[in-house]
Amino acid sequence: MKSKAQEILEGLDDGQAAAAQAVDGPVRIMAGAGAGKTRTITHRIAYACESGAWNPSATLAVTFSVKAAAEMRSRLSALGVPQVKAATFHSAALHQLRQVWPELSEAYFPSIVEQPRLLVEKAFSRVVGRDVDDVALRALLAEINWTKVSLIAPADYARVCAATHRQPPADLTPDQMADVIDAYEQEKTNRNRMDFNDILLMACHVMERFEEAAATIRSRVRWITVDEYQDVSPLQHRLMRLWLGGRDSVCVVGDPAQTIYSFAGATSHYLLHFPEEFHAMRADIRLETDYRSTPQVVHYANRILAASPYADDYLVLRSGRQAGRRIQCTSYATDEQEAQGVARRIARLLADGVSPNDIAVLMRINAQGAMVRAALNQLRIRSRVRTEYGQSEATLIDSSGAAAKAAAIDLAAGQTGAVSISTIHAAKGLEWKHVFIIGCSEGLIPFGSPAPGDVLEEERRLLYVGVTRGEDTVDLSFASSKDSMSMQRRTPSRFLR
Repeated sequence: MKSKAQEILEGLDDGQAAAAQAVDGPVRIMAGAGAGKTRTITHRIAYACESGAWNPSATLAVTFSVKAAAEMRSRLSALGVPQVKAATFHSAALHQLRQVWPELSEAYFPSIVEQPRLLVEKAFSRVVGRDVDDVALRALLAEINWTKVSLIAPADYARVCAATHRQPPADLTPDQMADVIDAYEQEKTNRNRMDFNDILLMACHVMERFEEAAATIRSRVRWITVDEYQDVSPLQHRLMRLWLGGRDSVCVVGDPAQTIYSFAGATSHYLLHFPEEFHAMRADIRLETDYRSTPQVVHYANRILAASPYADDYLVLRSGRQAGRRIQCTSYATDEQEAQGVARRIARLLADGVSPNDIAVLMRINAQGAMVRAALNQLRIRSRVRTEYGQSEATLIDSSGAAAKAAAIDLAAGQTGAVSISTIHAAKGLEWKHVFIIGCSEGLIPFGSPAPGDVLEEERRLLYVGVTRGEDTVDLSFASSKDSMSMQRRTPSRFLR
């Protein structure tokens, strides 16, 4: 009879099985889009635990979203190892801090600040002496978060700006921005609050300064797996190394071609240079079969990356599916005509029996979505807007502009589900049978038409991520001008050439 551990390996392809059986760290798994990454990770953890190589109670799987962590926990439980902890960096660190806090302090554990933008607003007003609008406020908070995850202290901020030609938001000088950061920290301290990145900073501080607490934490994270490793920040990488405490029982999984959050401090450096950091690497596995997308979609995605000066860093995927329809690229005269043309194509898919839930319209910036949603509404097609922070309720908008509950509309229209409207950033990790990517022109994709360099490369990867969300079909489009009155003509994205 087969053992439970052997049964766990069944159904994996050769690369996935090799990864699952490489239970001694350090291990790097380069997993392309649609290559069964989560399946491989969970089967590897389950195999290691069932074979007796790991203790499930001392095993930690770290990923980057609450949704991904929940999915991982569900799969691990189904594989018979519910004791394994799957969590985000922040959730894992917060749990650890609360466990050891009574040993460290008699004070109350700091609570999480619920509205950090209010504290940023107070800090800005203290330093600059004027109000700040909502757009600038978001940019200020993003800059504060960037400094934290990049391990840049306020005292070093101006020097970093000078060295990298970084421009602070809200028309501030680097020195003013540093003062705003200091004032924000004071506002938090006065309220005994901490923000999400403070959780990671505090966890690092505890493990660096308190040996007994560090030993307690490390005893509960003996085997570590880090998903989406191309997105780790310097702060997250520092915490991971402290968890390890000189050990090498770590597996990292990622895809450098899906690094699209560099602006927020993420970097693929640690994934690409893992062999230099962990010299005793036991396995370096590449998962290059895309089971999600057709050969036509995979070929087009590969073509986008092939023109990159960093092409050698990226995987070249092959499809594990039957041939499908070729990629289509359509030019429209105006943005409105583009939105209407896409809406008509979606209507034809729905008429053919496709579920709205299997369709997505992706774009570079949120502002592009309003016109698409209006065009869908004219055809009485429900839509749902997805953002990096969640998703709105699926609705139809009546001619007076009032939102009508989708459930009520469904009774008349007989339609269930909703077409997703999303930025490409918010679509990462998701997939649909039919994907439309709008605005594929210079200025939008790539945004701002940057010169060759890191910014342009991130825009290339962003389009790659968008294309690889599609399973069966991907349609690209752009408008030659904003509207019929515009004198400015757009050209197709250089990534389409």
